[in-house]
Amino acid sequence: MEVKGKAVLITGGGTGIGRSIALKFAQEGAHVAINYSKSRTEAEETVRLVEAYGVQGFVCQADVSDNNQVIGMYEAVKQQFGRIDILVNNAGTTHFVDLSDLNGLTELYWDQTYNVNVKGMFFTSRACADELVRNKGCIINITSIAGFNGMGSSIAYAASKAAGISLTKSFAKVLAPSVRVNSIAPGIVITRWVDGKEGHVDKYSSQTPLGRAALPEDVADVAWALARNADFVTGQTIVVDGGWSM
Repeated sequence: MEVKGKAVLITGGGTGIGRSIALKFAQEGAHVAINYSKSRTEAEETVRLVEAYGVQGFVCQADVSDNNQVIGMYEAVKQQFGRIDILVNNAGTTHFVDLSDLNGLTELYWDQTYNVNVKGMFFTSRACADELVRNKGCIINITSIAGFNGMGSSIAYAASKAAGISLTKSFAKVLAPSVRVNSIAPGIVITRWVDGKEGHVDKYSSQTPLGRAALPEDVADVAWALARNADFVTGQTIVVDGGWSM
C-alpha cells in the first residue's frame, strides 16, 4: 500500500508509541491526525513535529470509550483530510495491580480498562470501517504480549489485550478483502508507563535475547511495515519483544 499522501488516524497519538508511529508515517509523506483524551499539550507538540516533515497534522480530542465522541472524531478527521486510509488503534489505559491481589482489582478498574482498550478499539474501528473499505485501507491495533501470557500490569489489562487480539481477527474477517487488519503486541516499551519501574525494566531486559526493552520506534517500524509492505497479511499479531516470549 502506497502511504505517501494518505491520511492516518492514531488514537492516543500524543505520546510514546503513538507519537513514534505518527512521526514514522509523517516522515514517509502521510498526513496524520492525532487523537488525545487528556494530553492536549503533548498531542499539539506531536502535530508540530509531524508538520515539520511538510505534511498536514491535525489534533482531535475524544474519549474513545464514548461512541458519540468517536463518531465526532471520525467526522472531524474526514472533514479535515477528506479521507481516512489508515487507522492505528493505539489508545490504552491500565491500573497497576499485582496479579495476586485479586481484591485490589476493583470493578472500576475493570470497567475503565475494558472501556478504553476494548470498546474504544471497537468503536473507532466501526466508525472508520466504511471509509477504510472505500479506500482499501488498513487497521493496526496496538495490543501486548500480555494478551498471550496473562501477565502485565493487571489481570484486567491482560484480558483486555487478549480481547484486542480477538477483535483484530474479527475485523480482519468482516472487512476483508478491502481492509487488512493486524495487531502489534509489544513487550515492555520505554515510555512514561514504566517511569519509576526501572528495576522491573532492567530485569526484563536481562532476560531478553536482544538484551533490551523495546523503544517506541521499534513498534513504529513494524506499524509502517504492516501498512506499506504487507499487502497479503491480515488477522495477524506481530510480537515485538526482542525474543522474550520465545
